[in-house]
Amino acid sequence: MTGANDEDIRALKAALREQALARRDALPAETHARAADVLAGHADMFPVDATTVVSGFWPIRSEIDPRPLLDTLAARGATIVLPAVIDRRTIVFRRYEPDVALIEGSFGTFAPGPDAEPLDPALMLMPLAAFDDAGNRIGYGAGYYDRAIARLHEAGHRPRLVGLAFECQRVAAVPAQPHDVPLDTVLTENGLQEFARRG
Repeated sequence: MTGANDEDIRALKAALREQALARRDALPAETHARAADVLAGHADMFPVDATTVVSGFWPIRSEIDPRPLLDTLAARGATIVLPAVIDRRTIVFRRYEPDVALIEGSFGTFAPGPDAEPLDPALMLMPLAAFDDAGNRIGYGAGYYDRAIARLHEAGHRPRLVGLAFECQRVAAVPAQPHDVPLDTVLTENGLQEFARRG
């Protein structure tokens, strides 16, 4: 956005977020169920083995449900981790065990408790509010994932970033800022879309 200041960009992102989430909230239950199956059906696009750490998320509100996909990847040997909110700026990724109860965290999220092992993911399956055809994403406004990815990059890790969303969350253009980290891939109920890796 040429000539736009940070305040203008934040306002535009907020409007795009609100509109995309309203469209997502309006989706019927059958669309959610079908989308979860479609995601799981694309597991072959994410080769994993016993050394692969995959971060997912426990769906809240009207988010697309990644759990069947996570179950499939776990059955193929991957270690699954979920993001846990530590403070107002930080998430860590904790090992998920199906037989261990999750704890409720900030914003209605659910994650393994503090006794769970923290691990750095090689594949990140990420929720989002909106995305565009260049791989730019709008999150929920708190910046947790941007900071987590920056921390991983600083430690020399380059996880594959995959946004999980419904097609109704696609927008014409997301106003990207320098701290925004673009996706490598987005997976919706219509399938997988790869983006050119930048940086």
